[in-house]
Amino acid sequence: MSPFDIQLLITALVSVLVLVALIVSRIRMHPLLALLIVSAGVGLATGMAPTDIAKNLTSGAGKTLGAVGVVIALGAMLGKILADSGTTERLASAILRRTPDRMIPWAMTLVALVVGIPMFFEVGLVVMLPLIFSVARKLESREHFRGSAYVYVGVPVIAALAAMHGMVPPHPGPLTAIATLKTSVGPTMVYGFIAALPAMALGGPLYGAFLTPRMTTRPDRALLDQFTTTTQQVGPAPTQPGVGLGVLAALLPALLMLVNALAEMLLPAHAPLLRVSAFLGNPLIAMLLGVLFAAVALVYARGGSPEKLREALGQSLKPVASIMLIIAGGGAFQQILTAAKVGDAIVHLTHQFAFPPLVLGWLIAMLLSVSTGSATVGIVGAAGLLAPLAGSDPTLNLPLLALAIGCGSLFFNYANHAGFWLVKESFGMTMGEATRTISVVQSIVAVVGLIAVLLFNLLPAIG
Repeated sequence: MSPFDIQLLITALVSVLVLVALIVSRIRMHPLLALLIVSAGVGLATGMAPTDIAKNLTSGAGKTLGAVGVVIALGAMLGKILADSGTTERLASAILRRTPDRMIPWAMTLVALVVGIPMFFEVGLVVMLPLIFSVARKLESREHFRGSAYVYVGVPVIAALAAMHGMVPPHPGPLTAIATLKTSVGPTMVYGFIAALPAMALGGPLYGAFLTPRMTTRPDRALLDQFTTTTQQVGPAPTQPGVGLGVLAALLPALLMLVNALAEMLLPAHAPLLRVSAFLGNPLIAMLLGVLFAAVALVYARGGSPEKLREALGQSLKPVASIMLIIAGGGAFQQILTAAKVGDAIVHLTHQFAFPPLVLGWLIAMLLSVSTGSATVGIVGAAGLLAPLAGSDPTLNLPLLALAIGCGSLFFNYANHAGFWLVKESFGMTMGEATRTISVVQSIVAVVGLIAVLLFNLLPAIG
């Protein structure tokens, strides 16, 4: 490693410490301001030209806001329609009525697993928030319940969505590793599903049960009311939609993304249907169609007022506006770290040690993801570095290497990740509380995934 690499790594570490200090100390700086100040400081400390700093800040915030922010806004609209039509309330009541309290986290894990098969982590969480809040709000009203019901219900969802995102094709991360390493989807999917089960269990319901009595987290009242309070703003009382139609409206974006994922695996590269599915399955388009379907099926078709619907959708954006901007700040921080070549310094660091290929793939993906704030960078970087080794070693189990890389990319989601800020702001957490939830949960999932990979490697290969 060169002295410059060491300087980059120290700068990245110090930047995170300064960011935390600005937010949690007596200064109590707003996270968006803290993220932008620290990002600019990293640029200056690494010798970046002032014009490049400004360009990277704008680019990082814009890309993240485009990829995640609009989807969050559409998810807030969909959640508002589902809440005002009574759909979320009835779903939550059905889950609580049919499920003992101790089994609720397991039920939520199953729901999140299904939703998370085709969806990015952030998109899946936005879709699940109305149900999480509705179930938790009813649960916390029970006299015997102690601790944060939102942690009790939310942690299993976070674990399931994270495991699906990093371990199981057709998510882009695992598919990228598979393509780069020139291995096959089938065995990787089988390994991924099997590894995801214990990872979700330990990182979700079991860790959530441990954490719940130790936390009192409760979301912001405005956001909570938006997703859980049934009103008559978008439709008249006598014509409430059935639960089945409401469930279809809630899951339509996930179904469209799932169809696209299956089409990518089953159809030829230039098939006309693949272009159609790619358009409909794009997260932004899928969420937009979900909102439009919900508006038509749950409001207009039942005599709801267009003016009241418009007013309700406008109100739905107010509680998430701050979340969207903070996530954009996280994107700026991520872009600055990437542009400063912190990832290259991490790669040079790994060259100083000798690890087995499966462990090395997990470690490189982990370090790149933690340092740059992007699981995709972690996967692409690790897969690209290990591709020559994968091609030259016939004894190496390539589906397991792809899975190890995907697991590593999940480790310790923190302040330069959009998902961290989405969880923190949605659940009304402090930095410490968010670290104890999403950061630790994803670390558990990542480590359990690596252990599963090493155990699978002792068995005969699949396929």
